Amino acid sequence: MTITPTYPGVYITEVPSGNRTITGVATAIAAFVGVAARGPVDEPVPISSFAEFERVFGGLSRGRGLGYAVRDFYLNGGGPALIVRVVAADAAVATFDVDGLGLEASGPGAWANTLQVAVSTLPAAEAAEVADAQGVTAADLFTLAIHDGDPALTDPVEVFRNVTVVDGPQRVDRVLDASQLVTVSGALPADAPAVASYPVDVAGADGAAVDADDYVGAGFQAAKRGLYALELADLVTIVVIPPPTPTGDLPDGVWAPALAYAQERRAFLVIDPPAALAAEDATDFAAGTLGLVGTVTRNAALYFPRIRHADPLRNGAIDTFAPGGAIAGVMARTDGSRGVWKAPAGLEAGLTGVVDLAVSLTNDQNGTLNRAGVNALRTFREAGSVVWGARTVRGADSLADDYKYVPVRRLALFLEESLYRGTQWVVFEPNDEPLWAQIRMSVGAFLQDLFRKGAFQGATPRDAYFVKCDAETTTQYDIDRGIVNIQVGFAPLKPAEFVLISIQQKTAAAAA
Repeated sequence: MTITPTYPGVYITEVPSGNRTITGVATAIAAFVGVAARGPVDEPVPISSFAEFERVFGGLSRGRGLGYAVRDFYLNGGGPALIVRVVAADAAVATFDVDGLGLEASGPGAWANTLQVAVSTLPAAEAAEVADAQGVTAADLFTLAIHDGDPALTDPVEVFRNVTVVDGPQRVDRVLDASQLVTVSGALPADAPAVASYPVDVAGADGAAVDADDYVGAGFQAAKRGLYALELADLVTIVVIPPPTPTGDLPDGVWAPALAYAQERRAFLVIDPPAALAAEDATDFAAGTLGLVGTVTRNAALYFPRIRHADPLRNGAIDTFAPGGAIAGVMARTDGSRGVWKAPAGLEAGLTGVVDLAVSLTNDQNGTLNRAGVNALRTFREAGSVVWGARTVRGADSLADDYKYVPVRRLALFLEESLYRGTQWVVFEPNDEPLWAQIRMSVGAFLQDLFRKGAFQGATPRDAYFVKCDAETTTQYDIDRGIVNIQVGFAPLKPAEFVLISIQQKTAAAAA
C-alpha cells in the first residue's frame, strides 16, 4: 500500500512477494459409470473404498458389471473415485405411504421392494423432555426405522430418532438427507404418522436392459444425466465405463461420445475389449468397429484381453470380466508410487486378484497388437498377470503421433489441468512486464518441482522445460485485445518398450 509520510521518522510496510504457487491436480480420480444394484442415479457420488461402494450402491450384484469393476479398482491400488449409476429408461422407484408422509427409495430398482418403514414413539416423559429441547410438542415426535423385511423379524438397517413433520432441528425431510435408502417425496403432512409398519406402496422396477441412450442419450449433457452427470464433479482424470453385465459388452455407441467427453474434461478413457474379441480382430476394433479416429484418440487406451478371477457371488468360481477397473487401479497405484509420468505397465504393473487371462498371447501376437496401439495383458511365470503395453489408441506406429504413449499423454493432461487452475489469478491483472515476470516465476517453480521429481527428460532445467511470457509472446496487438500468451514446453519421458542386448564372444588374449 502507498504510505503518505506526515512526520519525520521510519515507516514500515509489508510488500507482497508476488509469488503465486501452482499446485498439481490429482492424477487418479477415477470415474465409473455403469449399472449397480441400487443407489442414486445421475449423480457422481465420491467414494474412497469398496466398503463405501457397498454401503451406497449395494456392492457386487449378479447381472451388473459396475461392482466388479470397482472391486478390481480397489484390489489394484485405487483411491478416490466417483460413481455414476445409470438405469434403464423404464426403471421405477419404490414408494411408501407412511400415513400421509410420502417416502421413496433413494434410487430406482426392485432392490427396495423388500423394505418396510416402522414408526414408533418415545414414552411420554422422555418425549416431553426431547420435545422441549427441540421447541416442538411431544405429539410431533416420532422415530423412523427402515427394515429390509418384516420389522418383527429383522433388525433395522437405518434408524432416525425423534424426527418431526413440523419445522425444527429434526424435521424429517432434512434428516433423511443422510439416508442411503429413502428420501421424502411431496409435501409434509400436518401430523406425525401413526405407530405402525408400512410396506412398499408402489413397487420399484429395474426396467429393461440398458442401451447406449441410457448412458449418452440426446440432451443428456445439458441435463447432466448418464455419463454427463460428471459435469457435477470438479475433477475427473480417468474414465471407466464397465459393461452393464459382468460378462457382457458395453453398447458400441457409448465409446465415441465418452471419448469426446473425456477430451473435453482433460481425462483419460480406458476402453474394454468385447468378450468375444479375438486377438486378430483387436487391431482394428477401435478404428474399425468403434470408429474412434483422429487426435481425440490420444485420450484413450484399449487393453486386451479380458481378465479372469474368482466371483465371490458364485462360491469363488472363476469367470471372465472386463479389465477396465483393474487397469484404472494400476494407473492409480503407479501414479502414487512413481508419478503420472511412469508408464502403468511392466513387471511392476501386476494385476492383483487375477488368476488368468481370457486369451494367452504369444510374443508375435503381442508385437502385432503393440504396433497397432493395442495394449496387451500378459501372464509370466514369475510375475503373474501384468499390463504389458503403454500406448494410446493413437499409438499405432503408422501414425507417429506425439502422444503415442499413455504416460506422455496423461502427463500432458496433468500439466494442462494444473496450469489451467493455477493461472486463474492472472485474469484481469495489468497486462505488462510485472505480470509476465510473476507468471514466469510461478509456472517455472511448478515445472522445476516436477523436474526434481524426475518428470522430464534432460540433465538440466533448460533441457527439461521452458516458460515464455514476455513482449515476444504477447505483442501490443495482443495487449490491446486483453490477451496474455504463455508458452510452456516440456521434454517428456518415454517408456523403454524394446530392450536390445548385443552379446558377443570374447577371446582370451594370447599369453605374452
